[in-house]
Amino acid sequence: MPLATWIKAGTSATALVLAMAGTASAAPTTPTATAQPGAQAAVVTLRYDDSRAAGWEAAIAAGVASWNASVTNVRLVEAAPGGAAEIVIVATSGWPQATLGPVRPGRQVRVELGSQAVNDGYNKTRIAAHELGHSLGLPDTKPGPCSQLMSGSSAGTACTSAVPNATERSRVQSYYANALAASVVTDGRILVDAP
Repeated sequence: MPLATWIKAGTSATALVLAMAGTASAAPTTPTATAQPGAQAAVVTLRYDDSRAAGWEAAIAAGVASWNASVTNVRLVEAAPGGAAEIVIVATSGWPQATLGPVRPGRQVRVELGSQAVNDGYNKTRIAAHELGHSLGLPDTKPGPCSQLMSGSSAGTACTSAVPNATERSRVQSYYANALAASVVTDGRILVDAP
C-alpha cells in the first residue's frame, strides 16, 4: 500500500476517534436515568442533599434505604458535596413537612425534618421515610394504620415502621414508570405533618 494511502487512512481514523471523544465528552455529567442490567425500563436517579440536616443523617440513610429496597424504577442517591439535588433536606425546629412530588430529574423539592415531632415522641426514621414519600408523589393517608407509611402521625408515637406498603410502592412505581414521572401533574403543595 502506498505511503499516501496509509497516511490518509491514519488521518481518517484519528478524526473518527477525536469525533467520538468529543461526543462522549458532550454527554451529561449527571445522568438521571440508567438502565439496569436485565431490566426492561430505565431507573430514575434522584439525588438528595442532606448537608443541612444535622442530627438526621442516620434516619435519612435508613429512610432512603427503605425506599431503595421497596421500589425498582426510582433510586435515591446522595448528591456530591456542592452538587445539584432534586431533594433538598433540612432540619428545622417545627413540624416535618415536604413538597408534594413526584419530583422529576432536574427539578427540586424540599423536605423539612422538624424536631417538634421528635420532641413529641415520633420515630425519626419513620419521619424521614414518610417525608421522602411526599417527594416521590405520595400524599398523606390520615387517619391510617401503622402499616401505611403515609399515615404519618395518625399512626401514633408507638409506630416505628418506615416501610411503604404494597399500595404505596405501586403508586411510586407507576409515577416513575419508563423513567418518567411526566404523566403525574402536581401543584407543588407543601404538606405539613402535624397531628
